[in-house]
Amino acid sequence: MAERAPYATHWEQSRGRFHAEPASAMRSPFARDRDRIIHSGAFRRLRYKTQVFVAPDGDHFRVRLTHSLEVAPIARSLARALGLDEDLTEALALAHDLGHPPFGHSGEDALERVMAPWGGFDHNGHALRIVTRLESRYPGFDGLNLSWETLEGLAKHNGPIFEPGWALAEVDAAWPLDLASHAGLEAQIAAIADDIAYDNHDLDDGIRAGLFSIEEITAEVPFVADCWAAVTKSWPGVSARRRLVPELVREQIGRMVSDLLATTRSRLAEIDARSVADVRAAGRTIATLSPALSSEVRALKDFLRERMYRAPAVARLRDPSEAVVEGLFAALHDDPARLPGDWAAHCPADEPARARHVGDFVAGMTDRYALKLYEQLVGPSPLPRI
Repeated sequence: MAERAPYATHWEQSRGRFHAEPASAMRSPFARDRDRIIHSGAFRRLRYKTQVFVAPDGDHFRVRLTHSLEVAPIARSLARALGLDEDLTEALALAHDLGHPPFGHSGEDALERVMAPWGGFDHNGHALRIVTRLESRYPGFDGLNLSWETLEGLAKHNGPIFEPGWALAEVDAAWPLDLASHAGLEAQIAAIADDIAYDNHDLDDGIRAGLFSIEEITAEVPFVADCWAAVTKSWPGVSARRRLVPELVREQIGRMVSDLLATTRSRLAEIDARSVADVRAAGRTIATLSPALSSEVRALKDFLRERMYRAPAVARLRDPSEAVVEGLFAALHDDPARLPGDWAAHCPADEPARARHVGDFVAGMTDRYALKLYEQLVGPSPLPRI
């Protein structure tokens, strides 16, 4: 492992775990956290959860699991370059999407609506609920018993939280996570690695799906046009788009990473960061792209929003996806005895605990399980079978 910078999160100074455990002779606490996340049931279920495409027609499109696996090496490489704790960064990158329900943001919107009378739903708070309560792999405690720094990073990787939802508030009440401050750099790096990954890989998937062409995106997004020009200049004898588009993705990621490293190092110097406490107290995000490149990437995000996320082929499935989630919640909330096994046996009788218990179950479903159960409990699925 590379030497860690003074502003890194040092595992030797960890605040520990909620339930004390003997130290490992071979792994740091953050390496153990990463491994526990990978071995969790919630992580495995990401294989069948929507990234962009619901019920994808091909095996080559990203899902939540492959997206998380692609975020991790970007985050780890950035951590190594900055002298951060690579294991903590990777753990946060792998866990950042654990709380997503079936059907991606459509499923989240539906759960937020149906659970509104009982505090609502958000995937970030649900991720903390998974790792502190819902996973049941250990005889001595609920959840994964992750280190404080990993929980802090999961909670605050997108910045301070001043009005936490009920799920995150419960975790914070049991073990305060200093929600009003910024997280350490490892969490900030995991968050921006997520942005870098999906901006570029969604472009790749969008072209593969035929939602737009390389000519269309280069005509509207100068950053992509500039990178595409560099790729075609470097490979003048190659005409196959199946080779050049992945090279475009690599070119774009490389430029974003280089800009991010330069900007982050400059910001670290500005605050004279000598500890992770200095990073948390900075009052702003330290790991970020430069203003110039941020503006260019914003044009890419705007293009993807209009031509991919709102494309008719994607948007037409949004309402049916939400209907499946809403129908499942209503059926199970009205009659919790229809929950399977232990879920039915341990369903609370009173509210809001009952609704939140049902919400936990629905949020944990994969796309294909949700469709199967909907057909059993409600009726014919409005979505194609996966």
